[in-house]
Amino acid sequence: MSTQYGNRPTGQQPHGAPQGTATGNVLSIIAMVLGVISLLFLPIVFGVVGLILAIIAKTVRHERLAVPALVVSAVGLVGGMLLGALLA
Repeated sequence: MSTQYGNRPTGQQPHGAPQGTATGNVLSIIAMVLGVISLLFLPIVFGVVGLILAIIAKTVRHERLAVPALVVSAVGLVGGMLLGALLA
C-alpha cells in the first residue's frame, strides 16, 4: 500500500532516516553508576569494572559521556579505597 507522499510504503521510514539513539551512551551510564556504587561497596571491583567500561565506551564506541564516566569511575575507585581505609 502506498501513500500520496513520495510513493513510500506506509509505516516504514525512508532509507537514511535517523534510527532511535536511546542506547547511545549505555556503557558510559553503566560506568558512572558503577563508579558511584564503588564509593561505598567493593571499590576495587566496581571501580575497575567502571573504568574498563568507560575506556571501551571512549575508544570503541566513541560515546559522548565517556570522559565523565572515566572521571566518576576513577574518583569512585580512589575515593572508595580512601574511605575504606579511613573507616577500617
